[in-house]
Amino acid sequence: MEDLWKANYCYPSLNSSCAKLNRSPAIYIILYIFLSSVSLSTVVLNLLVIISISHFKQLHTPTNLLILSMAVADLLIGLIAMPVEGSQTIETCWYFGDTLCRIYPLICSVALSASLCSLVLISTDRFIAITDPLRYSVNVTLNKTNAVVVLGWSSCVVYYFFFLNDHLMQREPHRICHGHCLPTIKFPWIVCDIIVSFIVPCSTVIVLNLKIFCTAHHQAQAISSVTESANAAQENKMTKKSNRKAAKNIGTLVTVYLLCYMPYFISVFAYIHPSLVTCLIWIMYMNSCINPIIYALFYPWFKLSAKHIITLAIFHKDSSYLNVLR
Repeated sequence: MEDLWKANYCYPSLNSSCAKLNRSPAIYIILYIFLSSVSLSTVVLNLLVIISISHFKQLHTPTNLLILSMAVADLLIGLIAMPVEGSQTIETCWYFGDTLCRIYPLICSVALSASLCSLVLISTDRFIAITDPLRYSVNVTLNKTNAVVVLGWSSCVVYYFFFLNDHLMQREPHRICHGHCLPTIKFPWIVCDIIVSFIVPCSTVIVLNLKIFCTAHHQAQAISSVTESANAAQENKMTKKSNRKAAKNIGTLVTVYLLCYMPYFISVFAYIHPSLVTCLIWIMYMNSCINPIIYALFYPWFKLSAKHIITLAIFHKDSSYLNVLR
């Protein structure tokens, strides 16, 4: 193991340089190809979601606006967090300067928390739609949803600006050697952050989704036990199917999110090898690549709108009015 670090430094001309892991050329190539592919896929897939919802008028709904918010957060992770983390994973050195070292933790933290914030809002939106469908269109409007999204993102920025204030305000980031970048945060603050930015939101999402499933189940039982006219029965059957589908979709999003994020946050409370921590970070980031795939599997509009984007049909006149909800 010692040979891996022998005579390799991040900045060979500096006596205070960090040691650099020595990898074989084959491992370098494999890691660069794989991590670059993950980052590129995350950016492209989330751009498809963003362009789809922004361009097609039919998709301008409160629910899709919340999906758009999550896609923007996931895009930031693919565009900034993954390339920077990828470089550190492969090179085991920080080569991006002091300025980015200060603001990088802020960007990552805001993007990750905004993604979870969007998931909470999506769960809340579906909860209202299923528990109070008659007043949903009155209570949940585009303007209100826009305001809530802006408030959510602003809250994330303000919270992490204060949380990372000491790190942001340093003239030079604290480091044990040149080629190292890691914000110094006291453990009690880390625990508080995990509670505020992960445990509380995740608990809220889980409770909301349990209520969604219970409500959808009760509605299905109530509909099947009442004798109705043919038209009303058909309408209720469609409503029941829509509610079940909505519950299944958001349930899948939540389950995948928890599977990707929980291992990393659990690892904070236990000492594990740095290489394993890196793997857990990448599993967490992978959620941003998986989310658009979930949309493609469960939302027919995404597949159709993506087809229009890839074939450049969106540049045709009045393409924003195309029917993508078939």
